[in-house]
Amino acid sequence: MTNSDFTTDQRQREASGAHSYGRYLEEFEVGAIYKHWPAKTVTEADDHLFCLITMNHHPLHINDVYAGQSQQGRNVVVGPLVYSLALGMSVSDVSGKAIANLATEELSHPAPVFHGDTLFVESEVLEVRPSSSKPDRGIVKVHTRVLNQDGTLVAEFKRTVLIPKREPGEAKAEDNVE
Repeated sequence: MTNSDFTTDQRQREASGAHSYGRYLEEFEVGAIYKHWPAKTVTEADDHLFCLITMNHHPLHINDVYAGQSQQGRNVVVGPLVYSLALGMSVSDVSGKAIANLATEELSHPAPVFHGDTLFVESEVLEVRPSSSKPDRGIVKVHTRVLNQDGTLVAEFKRTVLIPKREPGEAKAEDNVE
């Protein structure tokens, strides 16, 4: 097989019968909730490697003795890893076709994540609107929630993503209100 047999163009891949990855703007509906699959069990190795890569050496995350004397009584998974996993888990449903991630806001960690916890992630569509300046795209805002195996909310955030339209069409007068 030669290099020319491969394409990275999503439309061409999907036309060949490949699995759809992400959504076009027209496929989002306000109020829809996407339950991202698969869930992810966070291991001690995941946490330690992420801390090493990001140079976060806080002993709560990497030192069993220190963490054992903390209010949690054990190691806590570093928050940016929880966020990164949730964001990554949402890509195939939310931003797989994204032109750009525009913003992340209201990130919170209401409960800790521990080694061995399994994360379940879902995103609710809050807003869908066409771009006021370019007729081939629009903006989608989602609220992503991360729950552990007990159903405890351990993280949540909102993000805004620039998404292409399936059929760019022409800009309409009502599309240009921003």
